[in-house]
Amino acid sequence: MSVEQTIRDQISANNILLYMKGSPDQPQCGFSAQAVQCLMGCGKRFAYVDILANPEIRATLPGIANWPTFPQLWIDGELIGGCDIITDLYQKGELQTLIDQASTQEQA
Repeated sequence: MSVEQTIRDQISANNILLYMKGSPDQPQCGFSAQAVQCLMGCGKRFAYVDILANPEIRATLPGIANWPTFPQLWIDGELIGGCDIITDLYQKGELQTLIDQASTQEQA
């Protein structure tokens, strides 16, 4: 399976997916840590992929996403954005709405 197909499978298999540096327990950069804080603040489970442990994904994903940096948050198969966008949506309460809608669809 190609790296691109692996990424597409990960995105379609997880309603809420964060591509990040490190893990939620041990983020390896400040931007990933901040993104995790916002997601945890929404109180729903989310999947993650550590791009530091997966250099092929780290190299390939920006081309698929048309987004050069990490972290990247994907909800329901759509790229939401990076740290600044995640933080902004969280502060406005809009991230909670997106997360709740994704979580509801998961149970349906």
